[in-house]
Formats: sequence, structure tokens, C-alpha cells
Amino acid sequence: MSSTESHDDKSITSTHHHENISRVQITGEGQEFVIINNRKYYRHDLMKAFGGYLNPGVSPYPEININPAPLGLCAFALTNLVICLYNARAMGITIPNAIAGLGCFYGGGIQMLAGFGEFWTGNTFAFTALTSYGAYWISYAVLFLDSFGIKQAYEGTGQWEQAQALFMLPWVIITFLLWLNTLKSTVAFSGLFFFLLMTYILFTAGLMTGNFGCTRAGSVMGVITSTFAWWNAFAGVATPYNSYFLLPSIPMPDNTFLKLKWFKS
Repeated sequence: MSSTESHDDKSITSTHHHENISRVQITGEGQEFVIINNRKYYRHDLMKAFGGYLNPGVSPYPEININPAPLGLCAFALTNLVICLYNARAMGITIPNAIAGLGCFYGGGIQMLAGFGEFWTGNTFAFTALTSYGAYWISYAVLFLDSFGIKQAYEGTGQWEQAQALFMLPWVIITFLLWLNTLKSTVAFSGLFFFLLMTYILFTAGLMTGNFGCTRAGSVMGVITSTFAWWNAFAGVATPYNSYFLLPSIPMPDNTFLKLKWFKS
């Protein structure tokens, strides 16, 4: 690093006693590098970690060179899209049982495997989210499998919709808690959990009240959620070396990097 570059470096020392990052420097001719505790990273790579790596905090690349997040996000997005189309009665379909295989294997099993992969990268948020929603899809799918006899147990009781509503309600709480952890990330990352939260709220309300309008509105929110999930998945695999198309990362208003002006040219 030349003396001119050293003179132009911008640095900041953390004022939070619980912050692991003690010193940050921005350097390079185009200020394209960030030095965190004497380790150099590309600013773009650190920003991409928010969505493409399903990590809501400031984080460099993990020591284990693996990123399971795009796989988990794709599994969630596809399964969620299909069930939302069924719930909206697309093409006149009113029986959602065809979701069972997809929910058990792709949205459930594969997403959980991706979540376990995040355990090895040290990404606690992604590990929690992917394994939780993977388990959700498996548990939701088995509701429609005759071998489990769950739906049959409610026949003639009039309690089936209310039972599903109570099944959905705790996922509103879980999704809300996860969304709170994305408010300082990026618009695409936070938007994913916000619209998922709206989906669960509307589905739960539709089941409790029997109002199909709420269910259809929840399906619309679900389609938007899947779009955000695929957006983040693409951000996790697309690089200047394999794609002509790179998605922009828009930081949330209280994003730490935005305050430091790390993403301004």
C-alpha cells in the first residue's frame, strides 16, 4: 500500500464494548477494499453476505468455503410458491395434497440439509432459519399424507381449519423474531422475511375466519416472498466471473455500512 493510499484511508474504531470488530479501514484506488482487523476483503463481497449468504450482520467469508444458503433459499422459494398457488385456487385446484412430496423432500429435507451446512460455516441466523422452515415444510406436508391419519382425525368435527390456524400461528411469532434480526441488513433480505410474515398472518387469519379473501391475499404475499427468496439465492451464486447479471444490494436505512458510507462511490 502506497503512502498516498495510507493517507486516504478512512478508519473507524468501534465504540461498542461488545463489538468484535475493533478497527476498520477502507483503501484502494477506488476504495474497493475493506481491511477488518488487518484482513483485507472486497466491499462488494461483504455486502453480498447479507442476502446471498443469509447473514444479517457484518461478516467476512467463512473459513469453510461453502455457501449452502442459495440451495436452502431455492428449496423454500419453490415449495412456498407452489403451496401459495394451490391456496389461491389457481387453475381451479382446491386440493393441495400434491404439495406433500415437494414439502417432504425439497422444501423440507433439502432445506434442512442446507441449514445443517450453515452450522459448519458458523452462520447462526441461517442455521436457525433454514432448519426451522425445513422442519415446517415436512410437518406441514405430513398433514395431507393419509398414512399419518392427521386430516382424517378431524373429519366430521369441523375443527380442521381451526387446527391448521393454530399450527400456523406460532410460525407468525418465529418469523417476526427472525425479521427483527434483518432490519439492519438489505432491502431484499429484510423484505424476504417481512413478506413471509405477512403471508403467515394472512393465512392464519383466513383459516380462523374462513375468509377466502385473506387466504388469497396471503397467497399473493407468498408469491412476493418466493421472488425475494430467489433474488437472494441468485445474489449468493452470481459473480462477475460466472454471470453478466449482478443484482444490486440496497442497504436498510440503519445499516452500519451505510453510516460509514462504505457503499458510496
